[in-house]
Amino acid sequence: MSARFQELDWRPTPMGEISLRRRRHPASDADVYEVKLNDEWLMSSMFTAGETALADLGLASCAGGELDVVVGGLGLGYTADAALKDERVRSLLVVEALDAVVEWHREGLVPLGERLTSDPRCRLVQGDFFAGAAGADGFDPEAPGRRFHAVLLDIDHSPEHVLHPAHADFYRPGGLRALAAHLHPGGVFALWSNDRPSEDFRSALARVFPETEARIVTFDNPLQGNTASCTIYIARLR
Repeated sequence: MSARFQELDWRPTPMGEISLRRRRHPASDADVYEVKLNDEWLMSSMFTAGETALADLGLASCAGGELDVVVGGLGLGYTADAALKDERVRSLLVVEALDAVVEWHREGLVPLGERLTSDPRCRLVQGDFFAGAAGADGFDPEAPGRRFHAVLLDIDHSPEHVLHPAHADFYRPGGLRALAAHLHPGGVFALWSNDRPSEDFRSALARVFPETEARIVTFDNPLQGNTASCTIYIARLR
């Protein structure tokens, strides 16, 4: 296999075939890590501005002192890493459905793996975020019913373009209402979306959360020589 491309891991999962790849980017002469599920690109270390903005904007909306935070979807770890840079975060629970992704971090196969797994505030949990959101026990298997100050979600491409049909109910008022039950008063829910702001989803958010907004984040796209964008939804309880 060429030194410019290496498949670090491949395995079947309940959602399809997942692979972790590393390639050398000729222009920057830097390693780029990519995650692919079946024929879909899930994550690239070349584009991390949206994942970082999810944590930065979501936590900036949190009032008060020490924060207990949930990240839904581990990916390459950029949202979790950005959250841990906020000194108010006293605990971070990262819920990831695919055990392969958790193992990549614990085995140091991805750049941020060692940093995340060595931070005593951070705990990686293999589990179904959407089942946790819908159920009374919530996200923390060690503390059923535990509430959090913020939930940061980056799993599906957008509320309308989900990775699995079972996720769709979460983005409707009933699913969002179940999620809100796992937040403290004043708690924040923030969501990354690859699409432009959706009025349908903003309407669903507004039926549950008194304060909502959608921010467009732009960033450089070196592959195409232009800019790209994503949407960060922020919703807050009173």
